[in-house]
Amino acid sequence: MEFEEVVRKLRRMRDPRAIEGMARFGIAGKGRLGLSIPALRRMAREIGTDHSLALKLWRSGIPDARILAGMVDDPSRVTGRQMERWVKDFDSWDVCDQVCSNLFDRTPFAGAKAAEWSGREEEFVKRAGFVLMAALSVHDKGAADSVFTRFFPAIKREATDDRNFVKKAVNWALRQIGKRNPKLNREAIKLAGEIRKIDSRAARWIASDALRDLNDPRTLAQIRRKKPR
Repeated sequence: MEFEEVVRKLRRMRDPRAIEGMARFGIAGKGRLGLSIPALRRMAREIGTDHSLALKLWRSGIPDARILAGMVDDPSRVTGRQMERWVKDFDSWDVCDQVCSNLFDRTPFAGAKAAEWSGREEEFVKRAGFVLMAALSVHDKGAADSVFTRFFPAIKREATDDRNFVKKAVNWALRQIGKRNPKLNREAIKLAGEIRKIDSRAARWIASDALRDLNDPRTLAQIRRKKPR
């Protein structure tokens, strides 16, 4: 499918009411069309994998097209340079989260970028680092526990960042790592206990919410049912 055809189709699907609803949830971005993730996924399946098209969709600047770009790009052709260009364009949490969990976490650079970006100051770049940690926890089934425990210092270090989009991503990374298996669950709970002692409102929220989730009997039951690697 050609770029112009894809953009025309996206524009025909524009939903002004959905755009208003998204704004209430902090979903911003100039030129937004209000397309749902299921609708974009259906379109991605129709298109298939197309790296060249993904690059053009990203350059369009349309948030919905950028989410679609992350769905149709080929992870094997994504470079570290491309990831740096795209992450600097993140200006909304949904684009950040979708691109990180649909594309970036499947590249060979995912772990290194997660560690690097978590230490950057830009709000959505830092968020991207922690979203990558969370996405890797879910998608990289064969990764060793050490892949995730090496993220613990960054999680603890950045737990004092009280920016909403950052602290929620730090919390998300901590919880997802703690849901991989019983051993990581215990280690994540221990880390959350350390974070709770930090004199920071953001840190206390991150830790309390994570402990509530990671100690929940339903969470623990789900972890026990997982097959060992």
